[in-house]
Amino acid sequence: MLRLNNRLRPFATRDSSTLFATIVLCALPGPAAIAQANRSQEMKPAPSRRTEARRAVSVETRPQLFATLCALDAAGFDSSLSTTNQSPGRVKLRERMLALQGSAVEALRKYYQEHALADAGATFARFVSFALAAGPPPKFAFEMRREDLPPDALALEGFNEILANFYSEAQLDQLWQFYQPDYQRGVEYYSAPLSDVAFTATSYLREIIKSNSPRSFSLYVEPLAGRKTNFRNYGDHYELVVSPSTDPPIDDIRHAFLHFLLDPMAIQYRSEAARASPLLDYAAHAPRLPVEFHDDYSAFFDECLVRAVELRLRHLAPADLASQIDQAESSGYVMVRPIYAGLSGFEKSEPAMSYYLPDLIKGIDVAGEARRLRGVKFAEAAPAGEPVPAPGSAHGAATPFVASADPIEQFLAEGQRQISARNGAAAAESFERVLAAHPDDLRATYGLAVASALSGKPDRARELFSKVIAASKSSPPEGVSGPDPSNVSWSHIYLGRMYDVEGQRDLAVAEYQAALAVAGAPESARSAAQHGVETGYQTPSRENNSGGKT
Repeated sequence: MLRLNNRLRPFATRDSSTLFATIVLCALPGPAAIAQANRSQEMKPAPSRRTEARRAVSVETRPQLFATLCALDAAGFDSSLSTTNQSPGRVKLRERMLALQGSAVEALRKYYQEHALADAGATFARFVSFALAAGPPPKFAFEMRREDLPPDALALEGFNEILANFYSEAQLDQLWQFYQPDYQRGVEYYSAPLSDVAFTATSYLREIIKSNSPRSFSLYVEPLAGRKTNFRNYGDHYELVVSPSTDPPIDDIRHAFLHFLLDPMAIQYRSEAARASPLLDYAAHAPRLPVEFHDDYSAFFDECLVRAVELRLRHLAPADLASQIDQAESSGYVMVRPIYAGLSGFEKSEPAMSYYLPDLIKGIDVAGEARRLRGVKFAEAAPAGEPVPAPGSAHGAATPFVASADPIEQFLAEGQRQISARNGAAAAESFERVLAAHPDDLRATYGLAVASALSGKPDRARELFSKVIAASKSSPPEGVSGPDPSNVSWSHIYLGRMYDVEGQRDLAVAEYQAALAVAGAPESARSAAQHGVETGYQTPSRENNSGGKT
């Protein structure tokens, strides 16, 4: 099933930190300015929650985000972003937060040190998830049941009280009111672009969004988010956090909005779409395809559908269009091409996409696509640290693989390539060569665990995954590196999936939650673990086989 509850879809970092010359955080307020802002705010009636709830698509501000990101500044969060393009007011605000002293801010800094992850982006994403799930100030209490909270927010248990105390001590309510006119200009600026995206997308798909729909798409303007464009969806609620910019991230907005429109259709027709699931066997060989798609065909189909519609809406020149489709395919999104071709029939028809999608799926020549994909050469994996292109943006050229002179590294690299090719036996051979020389090498141990799972040896895989996890809980021997957080988190996920297949749901959920608790785990692992907690794991054969055999 699609990961639609509490799903995190992080976009690539964009250069959206350049604030308008006349908008948002242009200066740091003094006491008189704050007092005047407070008096002005008191004269304006706040919109009722009933009115706000009726807006299915909206541009808004969120004081929870402002307070949380101020807290990150005060705690010393370093996103490694240059301040060159930030307004003087933004820089001064951060300096003011860092200079704060008091019992609440000290408690905040202690809490942050205990909950910060090794990856700054993952830390930022975790606190943004909290801000989107938290209730309004001054208490920031969650307004949903604990079991419905996104795992990222649960990982920051107790932060509600920490933030509430900091909010009061730092008088953030006064700062928030002072900045309201600037924030409102940001809302007004983004209203037209979002309206244009919504009109274009709904017109093309021939879909209508009802004003009283329980589903909602909210674009939150938050200049403190810097270059980060963050997209979440919690059940029926889709939320995109952007920073005001002279170059608004239209591609990101369109991509997120298309997920809002198309995700329910992909769920509704997942059985029909499953007829093309053999194509994922080819896509899984692509080193650049995110690992969470490798065994989640429904999510893979959904992403390809969104990307294909995006290309239709962008009206590219023929040469640019062909290049974009080739690049999507080389990254593993192999269904973009046939879906894009099928959209020409949709454009000539009359039904809305929510009715036409089964016909589009039936029109895909699965056997023909499979034959064609046998000759496709996928792009090499991106080097570590290379940013992933934003959806809808031009993808960079593939970087050629450079072999290491170290034979151990060569065996490890070969094992990873064989795993990408789904060749468990060949991968196991490479990792076993490493372990023969270095029995404590945890990279090879993890690789052999994955290879064993691919080879249909669950008991061996379980033993090796457990060994990686155990090593993360103890000090490594002298001269031996501890396990990579990515491998630890994925070890928990694989164990959880094994328990799901065996019908031991409680044990599976415990493993997924353990994966979410791994400090420094990559977002792909966190997304897969969240999916495991919410909907569990089901193998493609179980999904398509009425007998339930795996």
